[in-house]
Amino acid sequence: MNRPLDVWLVDDDASIRWVLEKALRQAGMKPRSFEQADSALAALGRDEPDVLITDVRMPGPSGLKLLETVRADHPRLPVIVMTAHSDLDSAVSAYQGGAFEYLPKPFDIDQAVELVRRAAAQATTQGATGERQDRIPEMLGHAPAMQEVFRAIGRLSRSSMTVLITGESGTGKELVARALHRHSPRAARPFIALNTSAFTADLLESELFGHEKGAFTGADALRRGRFEQADGGTLFLDEIGDMSTALQTRLLRVLAEGEFYRVGGNTPIRVDVRVIAATHQDLEARVSKGLFREDLLHRLNVIRIEIPPLRARRDDIPELLEHYLSTAAAELGVEPKTLAPDAAARLAAFGWPGNVRQLVNATRRLTVTAPGREIRAEDIPADLGGADAAPPETAAWLRELEGWARRYVTAPGKPLLDIAVPEFERALIRVALAHCAGRRQDAARLLGWGRNTLTRKMRELRLEG
Repeated sequence: MNRPLDVWLVDDDASIRWVLEKALRQAGMKPRSFEQADSALAALGRDEPDVLITDVRMPGPSGLKLLETVRADHPRLPVIVMTAHSDLDSAVSAYQGGAFEYLPKPFDIDQAVELVRRAAAQATTQGATGERQDRIPEMLGHAPAMQEVFRAIGRLSRSSMTVLITGESGTGKELVARALHRHSPRAARPFIALNTSAFTADLLESELFGHEKGAFTGADALRRGRFEQADGGTLFLDEIGDMSTALQTRLLRVLAEGEFYRVGGNTPIRVDVRVIAATHQDLEARVSKGLFREDLLHRLNVIRIEIPPLRARRDDIPELLEHYLSTAAAELGVEPKTLAPDAAARLAAFGWPGNVRQLVNATRRLTVTAPGREIRAEDIPADLGGADAAPPETAAWLRELEGWARRYVTAPGKPLLDIAVPEFERALIRVALAHCAGRRQDAARLLGWGRNTLTRKMRELRLEG
């Protein structure tokens, strides 16, 4: 396109308009601003830009209402929706309304300009899809990594594609699976969840595919498996990496052909099921070790969504704590408790190795154990970063060590301690010798060893030089 791009901005915030106008002009584009949706709609009756950028919440019609009208009257006009209320509901509503992209505030200005260029090059033809779905309040987060998750759910909101969800234990993989189902064309049909690691191989086969009466000892009646129960809907298979090779083969056939046999059965059962799988393991590493079928990985990995650990989205912790303290109070029938600033700071700095699941349980625990309406720092137990916990600098390297161990166990080689202990000892010996100016007797005393032990350790660890 040789002429400058015409870009219209609709936002009641003058500072946002000013910043975007300046950036777009510097990029060689022609911006035009509107404070309300009504004035933009009136202008659209006379002219049409190359790209429209709109806020969601503003006086008069909302940005989503503007989007709905634009989709009906100007279906080829790409619309970028921006909002400071960056939750799952906003993202899904924007994508279901036909937005080209969803841009949470605050945004990187260069990213916004590049988004305008892409929108102009790929005019969307999607139409509106009706009423918006109920919000899933547990899906909270303003961190960039969570915004990517929201975008993915929004982009998939009109599809039934197979999805693989990856992330550490406790990050909320089932919540994402439920959101994908709830915002899909299958929302009115069943959502069936199954943790595949909770069953032995034989029991899991019956759980998945069902069995005929008399198929094995104890099979006193016909049983419909999870695939049949989920017909027309979604089957969520958690911890798929733990599935036996034989069951992987059967699952691959169902995904490829849409049919299976009950255990002990001779009649094929046809189903229409969307499969969403999840794992905390590195499936590519398991494929390389012969523990997971490569063709099944390709079948499951049509779309992949990576859920960030809680330590990678620390800015979301205060909001999550407030939400789940309120939820815990409702469950227990008491008034919600609040966090004193020092308590909030300790919890925000905590490593949360169990991720959101650990945070949810912590809010229940604190709601029961904290004596007053306000949770103070002294009310926080040591295992949640309380006053008796290791100091922050100690906690930091312990978290790093835990992170290394978690990464290592997904593709183990030598035993963990065989690798970690020598490196740990090398580091402490170097520090002790440096602190004692090379005096081995003093360094040994600092380490809690005798001089002979230090000398032997230095020889074993090749530190003599």
